[in-house]
Amino acid sequence: MQYFQALKLGQKRVESSREYLNKIANGKAMPALALRDNKTNVWEPVGEENLYAFVDESAGFVLTDNSGYILALVDKNGTSKSIVQGVTKEQKENFESMFKADSISEYKGKVILPV
Repeated sequence: MQYFQALKLGQKRVESSREYLNKIANGKAMPALALRDNKTNVWEPVGEENLYAFVDESAGFVLTDNSGYILALVDKNGTSKSIVQGVTKEQKENFESMFKADSISEYKGKVILPV
């Protein structure tokens, strides 16, 4: 796929994920990655599927605040499409119930966040 085609498709998927997260996170969602990093010259948009993941410092990321978690909507490869920072433990539990109600599964692999 050509770069601009992959980017446009990836941007649509990022916007869709961000819209969903904004609904449940009071407008705090930010866009993340529109393209997968596959270490080749082949351009691929992020995947269409939505899975959720919570990231904390135990995953090797240094969080700039002390609120606990980053919530990410990711594709099947763990590429983040939209994120919410500053998620507390209580909010995490509430989000998990909402994801269950909306039939969104948890992603348990390594999450790729924007740098």
